Amino acid sequence: MGLSSICVYCGSAMGTDPDFAVVARETGELLGTNGIRLVYGGAALGLMGVVADAALAAGGEVIGVTPRGLWGDEVDHPGLTELIQVGTMHERKQRMFELADAFVALPGGLGTLDELAEVATWSQLGVHRKPIATLDVNGYWSGLHAFLRASAAAGLLKQQYLDLIVNVTDGPAGLLPALRSYVAPPAGKWISGKPLRQRLGEPHHRLVSGHSLTRAPLVTPTSRN
Repeated sequence: MGLSSICVYCGSAMGTDPDFAVVARETGELLGTNGIRLVYGGAALGLMGVVADAALAAGGEVIGVTPRGLWGDEVDHPGLTELIQVGTMHERKQRMFELADAFVALPGGLGTLDELAEVATWSQLGVHRKPIATLDVNGYWSGLHAFLRASAAAGLLKQQYLDLIVNVTDGPAGLLPALRSYVAPPAGKWISGKPLRQRLGEPHHRLVSGHSLTRAPLVTPTSRN
């Protein structure tokens, strides 16, 4: 499949393993040199800053999405192709989803896990069929995938949904092939009535984790050169 824009979730801290930053840098370089736009959370700190700096240095476009007022202006990356400010964390995740053709999680904390889990849940519900991957660094994501296998063994997750999130273990070099060959498992058969995609297209409503919500007004993006 064609990939023109990839959303990367990762930590606003550097972490204790120096390989985290190495892989974040290589991921940014990979996207920039391949002409793939990076979409991410907009911060200049931690692994978020590393992946953005590397993509920009490689000649790539980088779009950051931040919730207005979440942090001080000094945390926003000053050199992005575009910085989009939205009203809430929920709007941030929605906007990043809309801008991306695929989703990749590098090492991160609860925020990264939240973003990854939500976009995987949307795929499980049939909201989208976009590729989702974790880019493993020294086994960082092995615990998550062990949890998912345990959930399936316990009858709490259908076996087919173990393929929702592919775990790339051979470094950034294996990332694009994994995303391009990704096939999303079928959406849950328990969903009845109109297809979710049709419901998503209805005026003034959004479906978020299975609930129809009033659509928030769009925020005009602000560019930073």
